[in-house]
Amino acid sequence: MSAGIFIIAVSLFSTSARCAINWTATPFNPPSVPLAIRSPYLSAWLPQWADTGGSLSGNWPRFWQGDTLGWAGFVNVDGESYNFLGAPSVPNTGFNTAVQHALQWTSTQSMFNMTAGPVNLTVTFLSPIEPSNLINQSVPFSYMSVQAVSNDGDGHSVQVYSDISAEWVSGTDSSLVNWTTAAQGDTVIHKVQLQQQTLFDDSGDRIQQGAAYYATGDSANMTFQTGQDVVVRGQFINHGVLLNTQDTDFRAISDDWPVFAFAHDLGTVPASGESDIVVFSVGHARDPVINYTLGLGRSQQRHPYFLCQYPTVEDAIQAFAGDYTNALTRANALDAQIHDDASAISSNYSAIVALVLRQTFGAIEFSISTGSDGQYNDSDVTVFLKEISSDGDTSTTDVIFPAWPTFLYTNPLIGKQLLLPLFEYQATGEYPNKTAAHDLGHYPQAPGYPLGNDESMPIEECGNMLIMTLSYTQRTNDTSLVTSYYGLLDQWAQYLVANTLIPGDQLSTNDIAGPLANQTNLAIKGIIGIQAMSEMAALAGNTSAAANYSGIASSYVSQWLELATASDGQHLTLAYGNDSSYGITYNMYADKLLGTNIIPQSVFDMQSTWYENNHNAYGVPLDTRHLYVMTAWEMLTAAMVNTAARNLLIDAIYAFSSSGLNHYAYSDWFDTTTGIVEGNCGGAATLCFRARPIAGAHLALLALPND
Repeated sequence: MSAGIFIIAVSLFSTSARCAINWTATPFNPPSVPLAIRSPYLSAWLPQWADTGGSLSGNWPRFWQGDTLGWAGFVNVDGESYNFLGAPSVPNTGFNTAVQHALQWTSTQSMFNMTAGPVNLTVTFLSPIEPSNLINQSVPFSYMSVQAVSNDGDGHSVQVYSDISAEWVSGTDSSLVNWTTAAQGDTVIHKVQLQQQTLFDDSGDRIQQGAAYYATGDSANMTFQTGQDVVVRGQFINHGVLLNTQDTDFRAISDDWPVFAFAHDLGTVPASGESDIVVFSVGHARDPVINYTLGLGRSQQRHPYFLCQYPTVEDAIQAFAGDYTNALTRANALDAQIHDDASAISSNYSAIVALVLRQTFGAIEFSISTGSDGQYNDSDVTVFLKEISSDGDTSTTDVIFPAWPTFLYTNPLIGKQLLLPLFEYQATGEYPNKTAAHDLGHYPQAPGYPLGNDESMPIEECGNMLIMTLSYTQRTNDTSLVTSYYGLLDQWAQYLVANTLIPGDQLSTNDIAGPLANQTNLAIKGIIGIQAMSEMAALAGNTSAAANYSGIASSYVSQWLELATASDGQHLTLAYGNDSSYGITYNMYADKLLGTNIIPQSVFDMQSTWYENNHNAYGVPLDTRHLYVMTAWEMLTAAMVNTAARNLLIDAIYAFSSSGLNHYAYSDWFDTTTGIVEGNCGGAATLCFRARPIAGAHLALLALPND
């Protein structure tokens, strides 16, 4: 398909998507709107359906894998009730539906503008991203705020209501739950949890441990109530106030659907001017968070990082709820910084980056250990990542790698804390393989693999660890990873020296495509990894090893070019010797990220031209075996090619993202001809690739070193 046809196709698909909604969406209407995303177990989205759209009023938010999350909102205006959140049915009330007329989202916020009769509402969902304050980042809570303004020049009596259901703790509606409501200082907190809990049990991607929380500020104008959904909602709709009563008939989630509600009376909203802002805080927390191996049959229960500052979860909630104004200011500053940096590349790129940032941070959790005295050890901070949706592994090395640009750009220390659990485990000597581990177990368990039976991707993972370690060290001048784990790094580099130039029948990170021998793209990752080891050896003062590794890498690149270039000299092959094959050589990105410059610029130029001439409506296929691609690999590629090819790849991802063809929490795996998400999205969520942290690769251009 020519570039001209490509542009037309994008335009047509964008127009089709716009026809499905009746509100203004800025920058575009995404497949699913992020609402509250702060951890692997706090991940609420609003799907956008191709035929009907997905207004905030009239649709239930959903967990990333599709479970309904009961989250309802009403506003009473002069005695008339309007639903602005969720799709509740409340018999014998006759409430109205607020009309959504605008949606705008940034890296941290999703803002809905709605009309409820004579007042307009602004409903803002803020999931703070706090890379400069990691204790704040570790708090697994999110905000929803509501503000009203008159739209007819008259004053109006306004009350605001919201509740969550017990669906926030389990996707199994027959599960038994209990709950409490209590004040914590100037905050009132609903807490709901499973009656029977199992530590570290992730069932259906829902944790069977901890509690969901819903909180708001206490005042004389705030009322609360817990009880059956239709009873509590009906009370507010009919009276504009709740009863300050607690239902203590603990039961199953679907047994008279218990909900946990708050209402605020805003008094009279003036004819001109805005009402006070009503703030609700929602979250899911547990302690401990991770069961981590110490090797040799020992394990360690690790705790939420924020508990080193706050004595209890409730204390953290109170501080979080009271910090909304400051959190919003910080979020606006981060949004502006990212928007400015990304817009310098293109407006389409800025939109893509904004869509994926919350989802990337939402896959990680910060943990601390306790000392022998039982006190939290805040000098031992590590970060664990859940491989959301593809298989749920803990700290998967080749998932951290594509997410790496986001952490390198926002705060490289997070990257170090992500690598530490992998390094520390393999340094125990329990892991028997001489290559880097694929992962640490199934989230939130991290038992390691004493039998060495993790998924086998030896070149992939050795290259990833060497590249990420050097990039962190370069960006921070902190050589602690190099000096502490030099033996492991050297061991992995030696494996690459022996195996990467002529790769055996191995898996790469694209394991869905199966193993393949002599993979061009896999080989170059290993070669760059060898060069990375050369530079780390130099940092460690081992000049002879540095020279040796550098010489090997240089020799291998020359041989690789001979083996991997098609006979017509027009492109690199997917596998050596197969001129009819090709693939996206996204691993070459590491050469640009590290500034190792071992690949001639002519190779980047050759690949740029090839991509420009060989693409479909939604991008360049991953390789000649399939028509699909993953956005992460396209974006890594966009960060290393010429401007024309870069814009082509970015615009293809934008076209997929804005097409209106999908309604899942942002999925990165799709067909380049149809734009349809791959995998069994209607069945097993593990095959759908939704809400994955590899979307962090979309910040690949921002992570490149400044010239």
